[in-house]
Amino acid sequence: MSYTGHVDPGGTPAVHELSHLIVTKLSVGGSWNNNAYVLRCRETGEEVLVDAADEPERILAVCGEGPLTTIVTTHRHRDHWRALADVVAATNAETVAHVDDAPAIPVPTSRNVRDGDLLRFGRCELEVIHLVGHTPGSIALLYDDPKGSPHLWTGDSLFPGGVGKTASPADFASLIDDVERKLFERLPDETWVYPGHGDDTTLGRERPQLGEWRRRGW
Repeated sequence: MSYTGHVDPGGTPAVHELSHLIVTKLSVGGSWNNNAYVLRCRETGEEVLVDAADEPERILAVCGEGPLTTIVTTHRHRDHWRALADVVAATNAETVAHVDDAPAIPVPTSRNVRDGDLLRFGRCELEVIHLVGHTPGSIALLYDDPKGSPHLWTGDSLFPGGVGKTASPADFASLIDDVERKLFERLPDETWVYPGHGDDTTLGRERPQLGEWRRRGW
């Protein structure tokens, strides 16, 4: 079956095969429906985990072809790192988070990152994009496929139908500004978006709604 970006809590992981990268998506945490993503370099087998959200046994089973070298936490909210300690203990992987959110994550962060930093694994590379608003240190990860369209992991900053939840009008303004400038103004419609919860989308599918998101304020 072709990859659609839909996975069910506790269900079979979905696999998105790219030219140099294999993406495995699984939903963990039951009703939280958190997405965890294992990114594997085709050439070397090295893996990156995006959000050790919950159910470490299921995550580690997906990482079986490793080595898992890096775990990125997209932001400091607990539902995105509940399995982090267990996965780190099993793999000794480097932990990565933005410098502004790392102090609020109980598992020590091995590498603090900032906007524009690069994460390399095997022959693949991810760019860190800092998006302020859902939390002070939320990040997205950009993979620019050399033989295809860009791919973007957005945590809780961008979903189908809107940006992530914010606590104040100022936070919303910051987030929508960052999402529009750093994502929509820079990247093409074909950019595939992998959110922290729920189904995937593309920037082209969401772009016509930007004005409505601003008007409604969420």
